[in-house]
Amino acid sequence: MYLQFSGVYMSLSQVYLDDLWSKCLNHIKTNNLIESIVFNQYFEDTFLTSLNDTKANVVVKTKLHKVILTQNETLISEVLSKFLNKNIGCSIFLENEVDSNSTTPIISDQYSTNLIPHYTFDSFIEGSSNKESRSAAIACAYMPGKFYNPLFIYGNSGLGKTHLLNAIGNYVLTHYPDKKVHYTTSTDFVSKVVSSIKNNTIEDFKRDLLNVDVLLMDDVQFLAGKEKSHEIFFHIFNDLVNHKKQIVITSDRHPHEIKGLEDRLISRFSSGLSVGVDSPEFETAVAILKSKMEHQSLEPDLVDDEVINYIARDFSSDIRKLEGALNRIIFYSINFGQNRQIDLKTAVSAFKGQSYNDKNELNANKIKRIVSDYYGLTRQQLVSKSRTKNISNARHIAMYLCRKHLDLPFTKIGDEFGNRDHSTVMSSCEKIDKLLKVDFTLSSAITDIEKQFK
Repeated sequence: MYLQFSGVYMSLSQVYLDDLWSKCLNHIKTNNLIESIVFNQYFEDTFLTSLNDTKANVVVKTKLHKVILTQNETLISEVLSKFLNKNIGCSIFLENEVDSNSTTPIISDQYSTNLIPHYTFDSFIEGSSNKESRSAAIACAYMPGKFYNPLFIYGNSGLGKTHLLNAIGNYVLTHYPDKKVHYTTSTDFVSKVVSSIKNNTIEDFKRDLLNVDVLLMDDVQFLAGKEKSHEIFFHIFNDLVNHKKQIVITSDRHPHEIKGLEDRLISRFSSGLSVGVDSPEFETAVAILKSKMEHQSLEPDLVDDEVINYIARDFSSDIRKLEGALNRIIFYSINFGQNRQIDLKTAVSAFKGQSYNDKNELNANKIKRIVSDYYGLTRQQLVSKSRTKNISNARHIAMYLCRKHLDLPFTKIGDEFGNRDHSTVMSSCEKIDKLLKVDFTLSSAITDIEKQFK
């Protein structure tokens, strides 16, 4: 193993790897990134055996260790990247699968992209819930700065926005290696602004960002209320856009719904293209689960199709819950399952006493999901500004049902449906209430919808 520094290769011994791995494990443990019982059982007796510019190889002793660590590859990669200050992927191997004497050079520092290497367009599962956002992201990556600048992607947490940001960056680096790409979260941006002001290096910080060709900012809503960060980001934003540099931003809500941001920033965000992502529909959820199994090198027939359908149906509010549910049944089966294949009985046992499934409780999100599914719409369409008749009617019904079954204040219902005024919600509820007395078709539809609330 060698480390290149100022053009000179220096020996990188196992001592260095052991020290680095020890720091990573300690970080995981002290920050409770893994449950202590799992960490003590499966993480402690592992080794970092090789490292190059893009990947680290971790060796474990048993197949069970390999399954558990493979499910946490993303976490391990993020921690290694933190300590090495560059993006590092990782692979998990059994002792007999690697040559412990192999060495791999670490290349000298490159521009810090902060990208997650395995978040690509190829690994992003497309469905009707995210088709529009994926298409726009590909266009931005294909010709940075030419289309949709800025591109603003919004939607609830866990729906793939971070994946799309990294996919754009990884595509650009692959096809335009001369371009500089930088991914950051808004919280990290704020932290660096504060640190730069404190150290009197704010001009250096701004100059570094003005030199990038593609700026990817995640969770921009957390800039709200940070006045100095607003000012600095506003000027960086303007300069990059004016020089045809690509900016892609994500948020958990539409630009106009972010409270605490300056109007001029909201105006800039809205000047490009805003696209939403929604919870995956059933077919997309199934495809995501099968892709995750393939990524973890699990046999396709390990999990019965009935189990896959069960997870896709009951845990699809966001992708992280899908992954968590899959990991749960695999972990449970390895430790307590008696059959080689994970069947529905095993899956039900795995979730016994767990609170993963939030669909048993009736809430506004569940009502929106059921109504949008009933009328063949996405939840983004349901809360959008569209006044198309079929969308508008479904929206009125969903508002009415939120009022009837949840007894929510009109203002709260308005917030759930794109920050609409309470008078608009009141009018929608009154309209449906009157129509129910004379429209048998509407009454029948609402009865069918309400049956799904149980």
